[in-house]
This record gives sequence, structure tokens and C-alpha cells, in this order.
Amino acid sequence: MLTEELADHKLELIKSGQNFLGILNDIKRRPEDAANELGVPLEEINLIISGQKAASQEILEKAVKIWPVNARDFHIIQDDCPTGVKILTMNESEKSGRIMERAGKPYYEYRDTAMSSVAPFRPEWIMELCYVDNNDPQNPSAQWNNGHFMHQFTYFIGEVNFYYKTLDGEKRTAIMNTGDSMYITPFVPHTFATRKGAKQNGLILALTYGNKLTGDIQQELSALSTTLGSEFALDFSNNEKTSSSLLKFNMEIANITLEELSRRTNIPTYDLDSFETGKQIPSNQDLEKIANALNVNTRDLMPNDKIEDRVIIRHHEDGNKWYFPELTKAYRFVDLASTVTLPYSKAFEVEVLDSQNNDLDLKAGLHQYLYNVGDTMLTLNWEFDGKQFSKNINAGDSVYVKPFVRHNLRGKGKILILRIGGKIVGDSQRELSFVGRENTKRAIAETMQWFDSAGKH
Repeated sequence: MLTEELADHKLELIKSGQNFLGILNDIKRRPEDAANELGVPLEEINLIISGQKAASQEILEKAVKIWPVNARDFHIIQDDCPTGVKILTMNESEKSGRIMERAGKPYYEYRDTAMSSVAPFRPEWIMELCYVDNNDPQNPSAQWNNGHFMHQFTYFIGEVNFYYKTLDGEKRTAIMNTGDSMYITPFVPHTFATRKGAKQNGLILALTYGNKLTGDIQQELSALSTTLGSEFALDFSNNEKTSSSLLKFNMEIANITLEELSRRTNIPTYDLDSFETGKQIPSNQDLEKIANALNVNTRDLMPNDKIEDRVIIRHHEDGNKWYFPELTKAYRFVDLASTVTLPYSKAFEVEVLDSQNNDLDLKAGLHQYLYNVGDTMLTLNWEFDGKQFSKNINAGDSVYVKPFVRHNLRGKGKILILRIGGKIVGDSQRELSFVGRENTKRAIAETMQWFDSAGKH
């Protein structure tokens, strides 16, 4: 192995060992207990925990049989982004090209763009090979998909028709041009085509991504069964039904009746009944009383601020525009399509304005995807683990940037930025914050047994 590969392998073993120790702590097993139950020498368990040896497949298979754990619990995410940034050039993207046919004719050309094993998005470059001669949503040339599980943000380049179905099944056409964007919720059927008369094939950057339901959550739902897992999906079709569903769910999990809730809140049962049935939404004062009685936060009982369409379209001229930072005005931001349902999903078209300032003036606590949508080269500068890096980003190149990496873009051009929170922001972030920054390192990578066998006062 090369020196760099050896270092990566050693780090992987250390992380795996910390993860193994965390699992033992969670199921209250000392290393000697694990050795005894797994039928291996204590020395081997200690070598695994210390990151000097990988757990064998035989050990993992036996652990899954005798402990309440899953095989995937022992496997850590592979970090393919050791410097905090991963770049895919346009030439590398071209090599991944593949033609997708629909109805026996070439319909799309797909190409990969920058992806990382630690990031939640799967962004694709997609050229529309199908041409349509009108904007009729019933156009037979448009070949629809069945929708997919991933959320999707799309940035449009050229003259593209976007076809989609509303919640009641109505087919619609959105006439999109360069700089326009849209967000679409999972499982909405849709398709894209180039309009007849366009100078060249239309192009979209389709950034699909999982949010909270992928990974462990999806696996847990699957293990519960389709019937039981579906019970978690409450009625969020309007604010009244959302409020009602959240109240009933929280009362059920606490086994609290309307009468008991009335005694705790001094709210008449007929008012509580109207809240539970969705006839009216509690006032802020009543909501605080109910939340206190149920020992939850008021936000756990509140519907979203607004009910949005399943498809959100944003034309470029309608986006908010501003300069950042205020002092240097190194960038001009334009808001692209977004949804309040996913508050940690942000999309921007950014004009880089040839600043001479060397400050690393960009940082976001979200996973970031960048694509050079302009026709000029930009320079990406960043800092990671105390080291400075710099790479040129040519037109058509794409980039992944880890959360909280300080960076900047210099030159003069235009770039697309999509920021996604992944699994950590939101409730997970709140829980980590409650655990406390002083305990963060152990929460991320366990380094000690949960008790000291020698005793501790």
C-alpha cells in the first residue's frame, strides 16, 4: 500500500474500533463479556477496540445472532473526502455518460457529477434528447416516470419543458429557461423535454437527495412492516388536520385521555375535543398549556407555517438578489427554488465578482454541492485540518464541500450552490446540543468504557 493508503486504512480501523466500543457500551458489555459470548480471546477484542485489527466476518455474524444489533451497525461510513473537498472535472463527468431510452428512442443522456459517500445528494447532469413541438402536457412525445423516493432540486439550462402531475393527477407543463429552478417532492411523476426550435438540447442539473427518511429510518420502517410503518405518516393535508394528528399522536403515546388532559390544563373537554377532531387549532396560550401537560415542546404540536404545493417552481427573475459579504461584496446571490418543509435545503445561483480579498468568506453547516454553470474558470480556496488548499474549477466542473469547511471562490464567473443538511441538522442537532459540546467527541467516537472497573468517586 502507498503511505496515504496506509494512513487511510489505519484511520478506518481506529474509527471501526471506536464504533465497536460504542456498541458494547450501548448493550452493556465489557470487552471480557464480548470475548466470552463471541468465543474469541479477550486480546482479539482489545485489538479491535484499539484499532489495531478489523473485526472478522465470523465475529460480526455471531454478534448479530446473539446481540440485539444489526450487521450494518458495525460498518462505518467510508470517508472519500479526506481534505474536506471532492472535485469532479467535466472530462471525468463525460466518461460516465450513458444514454437512457424511453419508448424505444433516446430520451436522456445522464452524466455523474461530484458525489461523496458522506453526502446525502446524488446529483446528475441530464441532457434532454427528446424534442416537443408544443407545450401541451398531454404531448405523446413526453415519456413520464413513476416518481422516485428522493427529493429533487433542478436547475435549468436552455429551453426545457418540465412536466409534472399535481396531487389530484392533473398533468401540467412549466416552461423553463436558463437560471430557472424547481423543487419536487418524492414520488411525483414527472419528465423533461427540449422545446422545438431551441438552439441546442436542453440541459438540467438534477440534484436528488435523501433527507431524514433514508438510511436507518428507512430500515427501521421496513423492519416494522409496511402496515405498522405507515401508521407514522400523519395527515398533513392542511393545518387543521396537521394540528389534530399531532395532538392525537402525542396523547396516544402518553395514554392520556381528553378528561385527564382537561384536568391538567383547565381547558374544557369540549374545546380539547374540537382540537383533537381538527375543528379548530389551539391558541398559543392553550398550546403552551397542552405542551406542558404532555411534557413536550410546543413546536411538537404545531403544524408547518404554510402548506405548500408538492412542486415549487421559481423563475430566475423572481428570486431574491443580494450581495455577500456586506463589506467586500465578493458575491451576488440569487435565491432558487426551496421549500419550508426542508428548511435545511438551500439553493443559490452565485455570481463571483472578482474580489481581491483573500478571506475565506464562505462557510455553511450543511453539505454543499457546487457546479460551475458559467463559461470561465474560478478558483476554490479552502482550509481543512489546519492546511490550505487551492484548485481551479473550470466550466462544467463540480464540487462537494463538507459542512463547516471555510472556503472562498475567486475569479469572475457563475456557480450553482446547493446546500443540504442531511441527518444531523434539526432534531439530531438539537439532541447533540442538549448532550453538550463537551461530550461531542464521545458522542461521535466513543473512547472509553461506560464505567471504570477500578471504581471512581
